[in-house]
Amino acid sequence: MLMKQTDLTNWAVVTADQRHSRRSSDRVPEALEALQASVGSRFRLRFERTAGDELQGLTDDPGAVVDAVLALTRLPDWHIGIGLGAVQLPLPGSTREARGPAYLAARTAVEQARRAPAHLRLVGAETVGGGPYGEDVLRQAESALVLLRALVSRRTPEGWEIMDVLDDAGSGRLAAQRLGISPSAVSQRASRSARGESQLGADLARALLAKALESSA
Repeated sequence: MLMKQTDLTNWAVVTADQRHSRRSSDRVPEALEALQASVGSRFRLRFERTAGDELQGLTDDPGAVVDAVLALTRLPDWHIGIGLGAVQLPLPGSTREARGPAYLAARTAVEQARRAPAHLRLVGAETVGGGPYGEDVLRQAESALVLLRALVSRRTPEGWEIMDVLDDAGSGRLAAQRLGISPSAVSQRASRSARGESQLGADLARALLAKALESSA
């Protein structure tokens, strides 16, 4: 059955596939738990296992896409494919039942992510970026996500911890009290973990993803 244009809207489908799954344990439950904690209901169709060692979710929130990428980057061994485009409405109860060009784009993206920089690809459906501007913003959004993922993938567990504590505490002084270290030590850990740079990168990725979704409307 052909989809009517009136039944379609624009979304981001995030598909993640576990790397080296034949040589390692099943990490899907761990990833689903991390994604639920990070993005939760900000994904209209929440992340779930779709096939074997693969998981997938659907959202129209650019910030949720960025946070999902960060959550998966914190865990080892994930290819990430993001598809932008239309999805048939009304939405079903499960991402496994959803249809639309955005899902086809996400499938292409995750397959290409195996050989892509930072193991991440962003692909637009035909309805996304039909003109030169749209294509430019797609590539820019992908570049921002790749650079952000490459940057934060260098963090140690201690580095991720200081990010969490600073986000929760709201200041270096309170973070130092919670960790039992000096404010200067907090500052040093945050600097080594590229806190400021990663925040700028996340802001840029969110803005470019928002433009990419708008260009598909």
